[in-house]
Amino acid sequence: MKAMIKEFESRRGEIEKALELLFKVNMKISDWDIPEADDTEAATILLAILQEKLDTIREDVKSGKFKNY
Repeated sequence: MKAMIKEFESRRGEIEKALELLFKVNMKISDWDIPEADDTEAATILLAILQEKLDTIREDVKSGKFKNY
């Protein structure tokens, strides 16, 4: 278990950057598609979408979907 923790900790920055990039790219696309959009509202909607997917993945993990991935 410690090896797995070390592995993910060594990649933490990359994982966080990838997630932040996903967020920022989608915010930029929102600005292009709807220039008058409220950025705070767009960010809130985007966060809800990301959270929904994280919740789905969390449930998949609990149900064993990734047990032998």
